[in-house]
Amino acid sequence: MHPHQSVLLNEIRAAFHNKTLSSFFDGTLGAGGHAEAILTDHPEIHSFLGIDQDPTALQLAEKRLSDWKSKTHLIKESFDRLPEILARHQLNTLDGILLDLGVSSMQLDRPERGFSFSKEGPLDMRMDPDASLTAAEIVNNWSEKDLGRIFRDYGEEPRWRLAAKTIVEKRQAFPLHSTLDLMNILKPVLPWNPKKGINPLTLIFQGLRICVNQELDKLERFIESAINYLSPGGRLAVISFHSLEDRIVKNHFRLAASDKWDTVGIGGMFRDKTPTVSLVTRKPIVPSQTEIEANPRARSAKLRVIERI
Repeated sequence: MHPHQSVLLNEIRAAFHNKTLSSFFDGTLGAGGHAEAILTDHPEIHSFLGIDQDPTALQLAEKRLSDWKSKTHLIKESFDRLPEILARHQLNTLDGILLDLGVSSMQLDRPERGFSFSKEGPLDMRMDPDASLTAAEIVNNWSEKDLGRIFRDYGEEPRWRLAAKTIVEKRQAFPLHSTLDLMNILKPVLPWNPKKGINPLTLIFQGLRICVNQELDKLERFIESAINYLSPGGRLAVISFHSLEDRIVKNHFRLAASDKWDTVGIGGMFRDKTPTVSLVTRKPIVPSQTEIEANPRARSAKLRVIERI
């Protein structure tokens, strides 16, 4: 059994069905579930680039994709380095691009990675274990103002001020080293009613994780360059898991598909432009109830797909 269930697997297969894929870029390889499906469905692929920041994920994917060893290139890198990666492999265009932005089960389920408050572990949260910034550095050293901004902008937690103030007060007495340390100081001031939405601790941890890994900045950079590297008829598929990610994907896709720029100038005049893509999905594709029951972590997934004109 593989440690991570690939979300919206059938829907990803359908997104690239009847497409001839000579080159493919999987920017979030994980354990290789989506990659295995794409490689199985498309024997015509001659160059498959699988990217992940997590060396453990790459090791798992290497075993899983061993049947396609001659055509796969598995690379420890961040997906936003797309131009540099393609230059190294002498590729100018891509027929298919996939991004699955979710934190994988194998990361959430390993306490030593510090992604979840349900298990005690160090306040780490780095997707790339070689990166320098950790969640511990942020909660112990960053200002109350900066902490508040993280919880407000990245966590979308309504009580962001209280969370930031509490952390700054409590860390004076003792440094916050573990996920349990952070949970214990925030749980009393951020009580959760399961009938009223998401646990606020989930939002706090989300905000820290996004900040540690610069997730939204990387996504912005990636989509802007990815569209330019698509070959005519090539497709880009992105699975997001929260509103911040989905908003970025939706806005970039809609602008690229529009024949107008954003409103500018006096009187809000629209400037004409040439669309570069068409929207394959006008509304996001979401998991079926059957998939959600089999894999509850899929419940917030949204898939959007565009095709290069």
